[in-house]
Amino acid sequence: MTAPLRVAVAGASGRMGRMLIEAVQAADDCVLAGALDMPGSPALGHDAAAWLGQTSGVLITADLDQGLADAEVLIDFTRPEGTLAHLAVCRRLGVKLVIGTTGFTESQKAEIVAGAQHTAVVMAPNMSVGVNVVMRLLDMAARALNQGYDIEVIEAHHRHKVDAPSGTALAMGEVVAAALGRDLKDCAVYGREGHTGARDPSTIGFATVRGGDIVGDHTVLFAGIGERIEISHKSSSRVGYAQGSLRAARFLRAHASGLFGMNEVLGL
Repeated sequence: MTAPLRVAVAGASGRMGRMLIEAVQAADDCVLAGALDMPGSPALGHDAAAWLGQTSGVLITADLDQGLADAEVLIDFTRPEGTLAHLAVCRRLGVKLVIGTTGFTESQKAEIVAGAQHTAVVMAPNMSVGVNVVMRLLDMAARALNQGYDIEVIEAHHRHKVDAPSGTALAMGEVVAAALGRDLKDCAVYGREGHTGARDPSTIGFATVRGGDIVGDHTVLFAGIGERIEISHKSSSRVGYAQGSLRAARFLRAHASGLFGMNEVLGL
């Protein structure tokens, strides 16, 4: 019988961190092996599952070496700088890494590519299985609707999200642009104000909404003459992200190094 996968969680006291801990605790084939949080967090020293009314035996720590000592894989939904710090320690300790963090610069992405030469990494702007299926649908739609349709990406998230557009919205735009033979860097429009003139049909527009506790809504609109096609994904909780992350963690068990996305995890 295969031993349970030993999973550590970064940002253990945050909204996503707690959802991940709950998912690990509920999984028959996983066990919580570490819980990380920022220095100064009031959660430090507390059992990582205490908020569930459970005892995991894992105390939340800011010491990366201590928190990762028993882990096979770390799941990280934090901030770019924190994720890169975690990657450096994972690389040194041989811990694999699932990255759900967004907002990386090109140079930061290059650091992740370099780190993946030494330990296995799954990195995706959205870990939801449903979102990644939607990505495939967008590729199909863009290829078929390649003439006469204006394309807009609309996304909405909670008031605490710090990057815009969301990583998922940008990934959707990249999928559509690639299907049309374009480079998103050359055709994206991120804001409109004042007298903008008529819409350039070669562009892909983005609209961002921030407010309340919206978990994550994404819609890609193909607007033609006489019809509109909308492909949407709406998250009502973070459960989907957590379950997709565990699928990614399980996938990494068979890989010593390399950078993978959710397409590989899901066999798409």
